[in-house]
Formats: sequence, C-alpha cells, structure tokens
Amino acid sequence: MRHYKHLFEQLYSDYSRLNPSVKKINELFKSCGETIVNDHIALRTFSFSSFNLDSLAKPFLEGGYKVKGFYRFNEKKLTAKHYEHEKDALAPKVFISQLEIKELPKEIQVIIYNEILNRIKQVPAAHNLIHAGPLWGTPDYNVYLKLLAISEYAAWLYVFGFRANHFTILINHLRHFTDITMVNQFLKQNGYVLNTIGGEIKGSKETYLEQSSTLADKIEVEFKDRKHLVPCCYYEFAMRHVMPNGKLYTGFNTDSANKIFESTNTNQTD
Repeated sequence: MRHYKHLFEQLYSDYSRLNPSVKKINELFKSCGETIVNDHIALRTFSFSSFNLDSLAKPFLEGGYKVKGFYRFNEKKLTAKHYEHEKDALAPKVFISQLEIKELPKEIQVIIYNEILNRIKQVPAAHNLIHAGPLWGTPDYNVYLKLLAISEYAAWLYVFGFRANHFTILINHLRHFTDITMVNQFLKQNGYVLNTIGGEIKGSKETYLEQSSTLADKIEVEFKDRKHLVPCCYYEFAMRHVMPNGKLYTGFNTDSANKIFESTNTNQTD
C-alpha cells in the first residue's frame, strides 16, 4: 500500500508537467506570501469494469479515504463519487467521474470499444493506473473528432487518458484573498482566461460552495497523422462556506460541477 500523499505527488508531477500555467499560477500566489492548500483533484474514466470509477478509487480507499457523495450528470452521461480522508481533514478530496458507455449512441460505443478498450494490452495496478495516460496508444485525429462531436469528455479521455484533470486551490486557506471574486480578478489581471460558462463564479454562498477555473491550457498533441493543439487540464479555485450546523461544507454541487467540466471544452477555448 502506498501512502496517499505519494499518490498526489505523482499526479501533481504529471499534471504540472503537461500544463504550463500550473507552476506559474502557484508562483503568483506564493509571491503574495500565500501557502497553497489543495482542496480536491478530479479524475476521469470510462464505465468498463477493468478501469471504472471504482478501479481508480482503490488506491485512495487503501490510503484511508471513504466515499462521501454520489453524483449524476444526465446530459453528459456521467456518474461520479467524491471521497474524503477519514482522519486527515486537510487531505485533498478526490472527485472521480465515469462516462456511462451504454448510454451513448451505438456508433460511439463501437468506436470506444474498437479504439480504446480493444487496444489495451494490460491494465496496470490501480496506484499506477491513475496516472497511466492513454493506455490505448497514439490517438487518431479522425476518431478524436468523432468522439468530440458527441462527448467532449470522451474525446478528452481518448487523447489524455488517465491523469488528474485538475487540482484545486482552496481559497479558505489564502491569507490575502478573502473571497473568490478577489482570486478571479487577480488571475485576470495576470493574463489568465477564466471559464465563463454559467458565469465566472459557479455556485454561491447559499449552496455553501463557490468555484471558478481557468480555461485548460492548449498543448500540442501528437496524433497518428498530424499534430494539433488540444485543451488539456485546468486549475480550479474553491471557496467553501459554513453550513447552519456550524460545519464547513465538504461536498460538491452537480450544477456547478457540470459547468466546471466545460473548462476543457474546445468551443470555449478556441
């Protein structure tokens, strides 16, 4: 069993290597005297038994995490769970979603079976699976476009595979930024473009969670027949509020999360 902190270190190493903005944003906040606390990470997968949501959750469960919430995104054909560490209140939460293959059009199901599932020679152990990338090899650009036309989520997974989709700065632990509006303004002043689907701020104090995110960095992807810029990962920012029972809200809001998913949408990042 690997310590859960090691899992996050591996995921962050891959995430920050792929996305140029990550370290730059961290340095911006550190230059203001801030210490960054990660609220949560997000992982994406397909609903195949060998590497579904529960498969990706195994190393976290072994490290002391427990399921704390279940979510459904009907329009995107997704289900998700979130996990929290039982003993370490500052340990990042883990949000894992999966694309429900059987709910997709038949022609897309066939593509996913032929171009993804049937091309996997071996699924690695769970602690390596979470940052294994695309196990099915180099993506095909035309396959990517076909998936993109139906599911941006499926297209992203096809290109980038298993890795952290985003990390999240917990605004509650920043000293000089007292609300999410200040954070957003700071990011924009430094040249970062935010996801504006549903507004820059998703959620509200009344729902006990406010979220915003940068648009995903576009990186050059090597397809079988060409190179093309594709939105990769993004950075999220979360402000959590105290509930009437006096406890800080630790869950997620499906409406807000649905809009946060759009941070990798090619239509928004063009």
